[in-house]
Amino acid sequence: MVDLHVDQAEGLRRLFAREQLRVIAFAAGSAGVGKSSLVANLAVCLAQQGKNVLVFDEGTKGGVAACFGTEARHDLQQVAEGATPLRDVLVQVFPGVRVVPVAGAVKRLGKLDSAQRSALIQSFSTLDDPADVVLVDASLEHPLGFSPFGLAAHHTVVVMSPTPASITEAYALIKKASLGYARRDYRILVNGARNAVEARAVFSNIARVTHSRRFARLEYAGGVPLDERLHRASALCQPVASLYPEAPAAKACRTLAGELIGWQLPEQHAGGVEHFFEQLLHLSQQIDPVAIYA
Repeated sequence: MVDLHVDQAEGLRRLFAREQLRVIAFAAGSAGVGKSSLVANLAVCLAQQGKNVLVFDEGTKGGVAACFGTEARHDLQQVAEGATPLRDVLVQVFPGVRVVPVAGAVKRLGKLDSAQRSALIQSFSTLDDPADVVLVDASLEHPLGFSPFGLAAHHTVVVMSPTPASITEAYALIKKASLGYARRDYRILVNGARNAVEARAVFSNIARVTHSRRFARLEYAGGVPLDERLHRASALCQPVASLYPEAPAAKACRTLAGELIGWQLPEQHAGGVEHFFEQLLHLSQQIDPVAIYA
């Protein structure tokens, strides 16, 4: 006979043994800084470290799934409309990594009716293999000027390259989102620096200017060095961490993946993906689309 008390106790132990969900959004002020590729590689590194990773991909062309040579056929908006179940929208791109295309849904979050919002929350509450970490590849082209995912995430990482244009655009994005939506805290990830010294110098410069203007607080997330093997792996639609595990870029991604798990969570944080999505939908209803352009 099955001992129900033992089964329940074991279920509770598994539940409380799971780490709290972490939601980390990656944004950029301009295209061409390698954001989607970094999100894909970080997802793989997290999976290799035993995490179950869900990637919300706001890209309309290519995106994270394309980094693995896979094409997404559906969008989360179809789940909200009741046209497609969530399991058909999920794209398994690597063991432990699933991608959710949300390019269509993210632009309509604030316009969904109560039935559509409930459908989305319910779909994530019944998700098999709940996620330990959610990564968001935020779009540069959201009509509100900044992704609601980036506003609702526990951490927002701004990716930039060590070029004057990229730094200027990243600074403009941070200023716009900080003044428009009161999002004050950001982490900076420098991609394609020649070495750690250059990456740190890029961060120090933007942090100094931002601090003097007093509209945001920046922390250094790290740097991923300029590495030909990262570009080679991307061209082959493979993660550098598995194709060239000893490459400098692969090592940097593994280090960052290990560190972001230790980033402090908000005090009020609780629940899984469905709770995050419930908060995201509530936030989307409150956003003033004019504020960020004021």
